[in-house]
Amino acid sequence: MRTFDDLFTLAAGRHGGAEALEARLIGPSPREQIRATPDDRWLSAATRCVFQAGFNWRVIDSKWDRFEQVFEDFDPRRWALMGAEDLDRLLKTDGIVAHAAKIKSVGDNARFLRGLAEAHGSVGAWFAGWEIKDYGANLQALRAGGSRLGGRTGQDFLRRMGVDTLVFGTDVLKALAREGVVSKMPNSAKDLAAVQAAIDAWHAQSGRSLRHVSQVLALSTD
Repeated sequence: MRTFDDLFTLAAGRHGGAEALEARLIGPSPREQIRATPDDRWLSAATRCVFQAGFNWRVIDSKWDRFEQVFEDFDPRRWALMGAEDLDRLLKTDGIVAHAAKIKSVGDNARFLRGLAEAHGSVGAWFAGWEIKDYGANLQALRAGGSRLGGRTGQDFLRRMGVDTLVFGTDVLKALAREGVVSKMPNSAKDLAAVQAAIDAWHAQSGRSLRHVSQVLALSTD
């Protein structure tokens, strides 16, 4: 496995040099900004990512104002009480996507987020407290507690909300395979542990955020 400096040099050589590469890197949002994000925005973003998964993103984007209206601005306290009557009504509501499992995930994720808010003071407080050394465990907690928030959907949700995230996109997975870390999307505890060990090493070597590590990995590929 290459050191982070070696990965950076590899990526820089493919993208116009070190200065040009640095200019392309985008870091995570400040922890205080994440902490201050209202609970309803977390449910809104989770729902948006769930509906965009396997679907045309532009279609969901074009309908999003209607989603916000229909779901009453995604107040988790309201949707934690979602029942069968809500589901039946929403499946017949114009302007959103009538996908029963995805609509049902709104209630499931509202309950998950309400639990986080009760335990930590707010949803944002939990995500703001994430540490790089716990990234694999936190992804597993998100997948286990949330609905349809495993794999790439959960990572896209985290990235959208500014949380420091390594996204297992095609180029990142290609780089991880090249470095002998994992050969596929890490879903098992064993694969997540291997990724955690790698990112711990790269972070210790560089002090970089997960988002920077993710981007450098992706940009280091052909």
